[in-house]
Amino acid sequence: MNCIIIDDEELARSIMTEMVSRHPELKLIQEFPNAIQAIKFLNNFEVDLIFLDIHMPDFTGFDFIQSIKNPPRVILVTSDSNFAIDAYEYECIVDYLVKPISEERFRKAIQKANFSKTSAKPIETKVVEKDNVNEFYVNIDRRLIKIEMASVNIVEAKGDYIHIKTESKNYVVHSSLKKIEDKLPKDLFLKVHRSFIINTKKIIDIEDNSVLIAKDVIPVSRANRPELMKRLNLL
Repeated sequence: MNCIIIDDEELARSIMTEMVSRHPELKLIQEFPNAIQAIKFLNNFEVDLIFLDIHMPDFTGFDFIQSIKNPPRVILVTSDSNFAIDAYEYECIVDYLVKPISEERFRKAIQKANFSKTSAKPIETKVVEKDNVNEFYVNIDRRLIKIEMASVNIVEAKGDYIHIKTESKNYVVHSSLKKIEDKLPKDLFLKVHRSFIINTKKIIDIEDNSVLIAKDVIPVSRANRPELMKRLNLL
């Protein structure tokens, strides 16, 4: 089985590499210190098994699994036993190893991966298809103003109003974020924070837990970050 290791601790990666080397049925392809590098790799290469740490800065192992479209078999490797129940929610996870790992326990995990028929199903997000609607209208000063969908950069909720920022003009509308979210095409727009919806095609830069669109820095909540990463065409 072709496999990769994802762990932010260099020592942990070295120990896991040594354990993998003692099993001829395993072929270590690559190791990664963070989930983002691994996602980029998996966009271009397929593997059979991932040894995945849960606790990593900014991006947990569970975040990682939700960020890839067709996750292969995963063996979680962690020093924390508190997430074992959460692991059962993911079909791709075949075992849960708690550090330090004995050789016998590691061998049993590999046997589970070998016998597992599961090539994990992606966590599905229901997408509501829109009927080729390219614009919407907002009521401002008793006038109906047409706004092209593709021109919208961000929508921000402020109290009982929403601020719609387009490429050329901004609009303040008495409405809720939920109401406009239901009208926007899901393949183009994404709610990244309880107060913000963004046009994912307008992202210029991503840093830590924020994105840059035009001159606006938009926060991205931890819960919404996996879906955002899934949308990106990473090289």
